[in-house]
Amino acid sequence: MDASTDPFGIQTLSIHAGETSNFQNGATIAPITMATSFKVDPAVSFSAEELDEHSPHVYTRWGNPTIDILEKKIAALEDGEAALAFGSGIAAVSGLILHLLKSGDRILMSDISYAGVREFGNDLLAGYGIEVISVNMADMQAVEAALSKPVQLAFLETPCNPICRLTDIRAVAERVHAQGGMVAVDSTFATPLATRPLGLGADFVIHSLTKYLGGHGDAIGGIVVGKKAAIQALKARISIHLGGIISPFNAWLINRGLATFPLRMQAHARNARQLSEFLEAHPRVKKVIYPGLPSHPQAELAQQQMQNFSGMLAFQTEQPQIIIQRMVERLKIFHYAVSLGHHKSLIFYIPTDAIQASSFQLDEVNLAAYREYAGDGVFRVSVGLEDANDLCRDLEQCL
Repeated sequence: MDASTDPFGIQTLSIHAGETSNFQNGATIAPITMATSFKVDPAVSFSAEELDEHSPHVYTRWGNPTIDILEKKIAALEDGEAALAFGSGIAAVSGLILHLLKSGDRILMSDISYAGVREFGNDLLAGYGIEVISVNMADMQAVEAALSKPVQLAFLETPCNPICRLTDIRAVAERVHAQGGMVAVDSTFATPLATRPLGLGADFVIHSLTKYLGGHGDAIGGIVVGKKAAIQALKARISIHLGGIISPFNAWLINRGLATFPLRMQAHARNARQLSEFLEAHPRVKKVIYPGLPSHPQAELAQQQMQNFSGMLAFQTEQPQIIIQRMVERLKIFHYAVSLGHHKSLIFYIPTDAIQASSFQLDEVNLAAYREYAGDGVFRVSVGLEDANDLCRDLEQCL
């Protein structure tokens, strides 16, 4: 199905985009092509350097039919021209950044983002001679100050992990583009059902496919979406030469999960709203952070930039260590586990001091801004697809 010529709805795109109607043996479901190599015409070049979008499949590191479907489907969901899948979300992030930047360049990076991304910025990029400017992207004055010298790339995450703080994508993109820089947005928490960063001015949008797009906690992957020429260049330089490709089997599993993606996100958001309201009214809960609540500090931006508020929330309590022990002993539905975006509900406590020391490494001003949201620590909740009343009762017995 060619999503570029017909205005299909997002549920239709989630099921049909990137697929054809002539699968082998008349199958109605796309098969898994697990082959590592393919028979080719002798005229086809052996060099991956000469590949383009019309090249036949030669070797799965260069391209694969099952992965093709995944890439076309996600590109359609994001209103993008093309996409490139990776073996994980962090592989997508690091691959894109290493492709776009060189020694002497500057990157503006969200001070609060996925821990692996912050650690990559703190530990590796500086060693490559790339200057990392860490900034609170919710504070446009801080962004303006950081842009006193041009940057080649701004890397945003909105809502950010773990405190669901938002960035005004359009506002940041306008300022960075005015200097000739590019903008990449990690939209894993939001998903294409909530926010489409390319339409707000971003050059690239990134997802950890492991999370909501796969949706079942059984396949790891990542993806970058953008202009066709930019994605082809990323593939030729990074995907092929560094080799961080996704397994065809994982691509097939994620494609399978995408069929129900919009329906799942509606249920995730509905459950998260009910659970966040329950927690906000609870006497032993100090604070709840959820973009769909009127109490969110950026509720107006959330209404403007998100059409679905996703299933991620965070909350603070008194005596969290006691509650953690109760959770380990008493939880029947929630899993006390990391990751997010699964059909099952997950919860995990993130102490501020620990993540500051290991991942964020914020200056005093940005750490104070983080503590306004997180205090001494937050329980990060990935609200699943169970009955919301059951989820409320499961947490109630631990609070």
